[in-house]
Amino acid sequence: MKKTTLLISLLAILCVFFAEDCRACTSAIISGRLTPDGRPLLWKHRDTGELNNRVDYIARNKNVKYAFIAVVNAAPDEQEAWMGTNETGFSIINTASSNMHKYKEDSNDQEGVVMYKALACCRTLADFEAFLEKNKPLGVETNFGVIDAEGGAAYYETNSYDWTKQDINDPTVAPLGYKVYTNFSPTGKVDGGGGYIRYATADNTFRTRVLSGGQVTPQWIFDNLSRNYSHPILGVDLRKDLSAAPNGWIYDMDFIPRKSTASSAVIKGVKKGENPLLTTMWVVLGYPPVSVAVPTTVAAGKEQPAVVSRISDKEETCPISNVAMARRAKVFPIKRGSGPSYVHFSEVCNAEGTGYLQRLAPIEKAIFEAFDALQAKWYAAGKPDAAALKALYSTLDFGLDVQ
Repeated sequence: MKKTTLLISLLAILCVFFAEDCRACTSAIISGRLTPDGRPLLWKHRDTGELNNRVDYIARNKNVKYAFIAVVNAAPDEQEAWMGTNETGFSIINTASSNMHKYKEDSNDQEGVVMYKALACCRTLADFEAFLEKNKPLGVETNFGVIDAEGGAAYYETNSYDWTKQDINDPTVAPLGYKVYTNFSPTGKVDGGGGYIRYATADNTFRTRVLSGGQVTPQWIFDNLSRNYSHPILGVDLRKDLSAAPNGWIYDMDFIPRKSTASSAVIKGVKKGENPLLTTMWVVLGYPPVSVAVPTTVAAGKEQPAVVSRISDKEETCPISNVAMARRAKVFPIKRGSGPSYVHFSEVCNAEGTGYLQRLAPIEKAIFEAFDALQAKWYAAGKPDAAALKALYSTLDFGLDVQ
């Protein structure tokens, strides 16, 4: 009996650790006053047990008031979205929290369902707040991050019945113009939740950038946050000091990119009064150090880039995620024992410059340059050009051939 009880306890502990590892998301909202063009940014770095993600376009129907695009699981549960934006410019992400538990309905993992429904019906932060009130119990314990096309930007620390708004436009809430959230809620139980080390990494990175006068862009976020291998307690930054990875290996603990990372996205909003269809969701599918960013927009409708879209009716995955999964297998090659917790970092970065991150960087840079040039024309015209975007997609190299 004692052995059985001990085994059950150990299994329970392992399940908790696994669940927390798979819910270790990192996020931020960045005010337009910190960006080169005055447009806000919404970032989510997603950790989950569903490692194969893709982008879906959801058209209007009797249950969907506003068309939207979203990052979903490649084998999706019905009507779940994990980050996305709709045709009105309403955009939403979340990070799981574990210190907001108050009701028995909390932590029922309904965050994806809530975000899908919100994308389908919300236009503004006020709409989202009304939505939260109307749909109790929500079955969540989470931090929702939201921006809209009217200048709204806020986090909502939410459980099944209660929510607290953190307005990013309020200087007492976000004095430097940004806010980082990981897996705890500041208004929740003190010292509860998780992700404090990742929070420190992200917050220190943003703070250093902002206080030095630097501006924040989607490309900067992917390179400096989604692919950040610094650790505030160990005092190392592996990308700057390769010698900090003995024999080219590191232990996968409390870095922002981790073995449970499935995708990362930066949603670039619009200025108040602009056409909301100018909103862009940049998406990195797969382990970010071995993948590249792809621009997606609601304006493209069903013509989303094939590289991030479902391959066929019989194949639920997308091309770039499949390639990234194969590369990830080289980064996490050990399968037995505690081996999966070790990163073959030399596959990511090495002194020869042949790591995946190093070889893919110029490819991603070219993608940003090409799309930014096209989008500049859209801003001048006040509307996107879906035909020109489709033509651009056909010319871009997304690095699928990098082995």
